[in-house]
Amino acid sequence: MKNLDTLLKDLAPRKFKKLGVLWTASLILIIIIGVAAYIDQLIKGQVVTNMRDYSLWGIYISNFVFFVATSFVGSVTVAILRLTKNTWRTPLVRIAEIISLAAIVMAGITIMIDMARPDRLLNLFIHARLQSPITWDVIIIPTYIVLSFLLLYFPVIPDLALLKKHFKKESPFLSKWYGKLSLNWKGSKAQKIIQEKSIKIIALMIIPVGLILQTIDAWLFSTTYRVGWNSTNMGAYFISGAFVAGIGALVVVVYVLRKVYKLEDYITPFHFDKMGKLLVLGCLTYLYFNINEYLIPAFTASVEEEIHLNSLFKGHYAPLFWAVTIGGLIIPILVLLFKKGRKPRSMFIIGILVVIGSWWKRYVIVTSTLLHPFLPIQGVPESWRHYFPSVHEWLITIATLAMALLIITVLVRYLPIIPIQRTMDEQKLFKNNKNPEL
Repeated sequence: MKNLDTLLKDLAPRKFKKLGVLWTASLILIIIIGVAAYIDQLIKGQVVTNMRDYSLWGIYISNFVFFVATSFVGSVTVAILRLTKNTWRTPLVRIAEIISLAAIVMAGITIMIDMARPDRLLNLFIHARLQSPITWDVIIIPTYIVLSFLLLYFPVIPDLALLKKHFKKESPFLSKWYGKLSLNWKGSKAQKIIQEKSIKIIALMIIPVGLILQTIDAWLFSTTYRVGWNSTNMGAYFISGAFVAGIGALVVVVYVLRKVYKLEDYITPFHFDKMGKLLVLGCLTYLYFNINEYLIPAFTASVEEEIHLNSLFKGHYAPLFWAVTIGGLIIPILVLLFKKGRKPRSMFIIGILVVIGSWWKRYVIVTSTLLHPFLPIQGVPESWRHYFPSVHEWLITIATLAMALLIITVLVRYLPIIPIQRTMDEQKLFKNNKNPEL
């Protein structure tokens, strides 16, 4: 059992070393390049992109869907773990909540990037139509951002009070801000009761909001009646895919932070085994909905749908479609079903495969369908028949991914990524044999 001083030494935020400074500077440089590309896009218009009348969403919306999916793990999954009081979650939940907040903030920003006229953003609120899924997206995303922030902030309050004392001599400036943010936390019984009730209420609220957000995103596609999207399967398909993308991102970030901050005593192979079981469950569920989405229609497809499926199975998009299906879904299942496959290093590799596969999966979902409109393509330029992102689109998209990583980087710099007070309390329970699950 480690005492409080040891926990603070191990888990308190630390200054970045040279590698951390280089990492942060690299992210900022990528963001600046992306901002410059976006300013040029605003000046010249969408002509600098390869989006045209058919591929009118392109990479920006696929990137938006990826961010929304990734945010799922830190809200719904963590909320369920909090409500069920699973103690093994303790070293993981705050990292998941940080990922969730960063992803959903960037989802909101990505939507604005996609708008050719962001100055008309206010019109989405002034002239909103309640029967439109886009209106509900505009409502639900800010709500989700607030709840994600509160789900991160409320549990961290006791740790902020500890950090106020810890940094009092070393960094008075940081100590002052930790004190302000700790809301005069003294650890009294009344404060603990209020905190626990608040966290429970937020957890109960964020589960339906998270499910609604994923479902609304699916409805944005399925209500267009386009071949490839006109499926009642889309809601569950998106939710299961979000679970996979979110857990994959969590595995990668947890592994990196464990290595960088030397947290092997707190994040053990046991935790990776648990995450591996969650990930394989998500992958199996997502595979089931993929079979529903692609295999069954292959036997009953209309002419238009047959053309779309052929482009995925053996046409233009076949290499990418099979790469994300096999590399990002089937291989992870085959590896994670075995205990050796759920070791930290193998989990890290699988996590990277899942995250990359999840991003490109959204690209396939968006792009392949947009290029199969209702009416045959006639009398249009050849370039309109195909789509691949322009340099501007790639620079801006990579910048949004860098911004998400920068948000995560800043938060892990100033917040304890593993709950200090809760770890201390659980150690006491373990010592007294009052919590055999630990």
